Amino acid sequence: MKRIKLFFRFLFKIIKWAFLLILLICIVSVLYNLTLPKKSEVTEHLTDNQKAYIAEMMNLQKELGDSIWPGWGRLQTPVIVYNEKYAFLVGYKNPPTGWYKMPRKELRGTEWEPLKDDQFFGETYYKQRLNDPNITPENFTATVGDKWVVTMQTKEYAEVAFYNGFRNDLPPVIKSIFPYKLFWNMIMGNAEDYIVGLAHEAFHAFQGTYAWEKLKTGEDVTYLSDQYPWFEEANALGWVQEIDLLMKAYEADGVAETREFAKQFVEIRHLRRAKANLTEEQIGFEQKREWLEGLAKYAELTIGVKAQNSGKYKPLHKIIELKEFKDYKKRDKHFKQQVYETPRTANRVGDSRFYYVGMLQAVILDRIMPSWKQEAFGEDIYLDDLLAKAATL
Repeated sequence: MKRIKLFFRFLFKIIKWAFLLILLICIVSVLYNLTLPKKSEVTEHLTDNQKAYIAEMMNLQKELGDSIWPGWGRLQTPVIVYNEKYAFLVGYKNPPTGWYKMPRKELRGTEWEPLKDDQFFGETYYKQRLNDPNITPENFTATVGDKWVVTMQTKEYAEVAFYNGFRNDLPPVIKSIFPYKLFWNMIMGNAEDYIVGLAHEAFHAFQGTYAWEKLKTGEDVTYLSDQYPWFEEANALGWVQEIDLLMKAYEADGVAETREFAKQFVEIRHLRRAKANLTEEQIGFEQKREWLEGLAKYAELTIGVKAQNSGKYKPLHKIIELKEFKDYKKRDKHFKQQVYETPRTANRVGDSRFYYVGMLQAVILDRIMPSWKQEAFGEDIYLDDLLAKAATL
C-alpha cells in the first residue's frame, strides 16, 4: 500500500510539473505572439533587404538558370513585389500601364510611377497604389505590356499575411497561443527560402513566355478541384501506390532499376484512372497541374541545390551581408526533405499533391532520359507521357 501511495504521489508530481510547464509555454507563446507584426513596417518603398532578395534571385537565374532548364537563364525577368498598400516593379524601363492578370489577360492596376527618392541599386524602379485589397498581382506570374514578370508578396508582407491568416481562421483561445513564428521559420524563415520562392514564380514567367497555351490550360483547369474524386477508394489507393513507386524510383540504385519503377508507376497510374472512372477532363487536370506547378517546384528546389554545389556560383555581396542568408548551405538537405514530403500529399486534398508528384517525376526524368526537357514544352505532352517514353528506352 505504501508503495502504491508513493507511486501516485510521484505520478501526481509529474503531472503537476508537466501542467505547469505547458502553462508556462502557453504564457510565453501568448506574450511572444503579442510582439508579432500585424502590418508591414515599411510600405512606401522597397527595403534594402527586399532589394537584395530580388537582385539575388535575378543573379541566380542569370548564372544558373540555363543549367536547370535550357534558355531560362537567358530570359531576364522583371519582378513585381507587393505589400498591403503598394506594388513595386523592378527591372522594366518605362513600363506601360498596370499589369495583366494571367491567364485571362485582365488588365489590372494603374500607371507605374517612378520613385523619385529611391533606386534599385542605381536603377529606377516603379510603384503604384493598390486601392482594392482583393486586387493584387498575387503570387504567380503576370504580364506588363508584352513581358512576362514575376509576381510575389514582399518577404515582410508575406510574413504578416501568414500571421493574419491564422489569426482569422483559428478559434479564439488557440490563436492566442499558436506558435506562429515557429511555423513561419519552417516555411520561409530564411533568405534562401524566399529567393527560391521568387525563382519558382520566375519559372512560371518562363513557361508563359515559351508555352503560353499550356500555362493557360494549366491554370484554367483549377475549377475541377471541387469535382475531383480525392477520396474515392480506387483513386485514393491508386495515388498511394503511385507515389510509393515514384519514391522507389528516386531511391533506386542505377538507371535500370529507376526505369523499372518508373514503368510500374506509369502502369499503376493508367490502372488507377481506369478503376476510378476518371473523365478525360479529370485526367487532364492531373497532368496539366503537374506540368505547371510540378515543373516550377522542380526549378525552385534544383536551383538552390545547384547554388550550393556548383562550386562556381557566387552570391551577390549585398545578400551575403544579411544575417539570415546562409549561403545555400542546407539546400540539398531541404531538397531531400521536400522529396520525402511527397508521400504525405497522397492524403491531402488540393494542389500540393501535383506540385510534389510533378517535381518528383521531373527529378526521375533527369536520371533516365536527360533529353526530356527538349519535349516538355510541346503541345499535349505531359510528365507522365515522358516517363512512359523513358521507361521503354
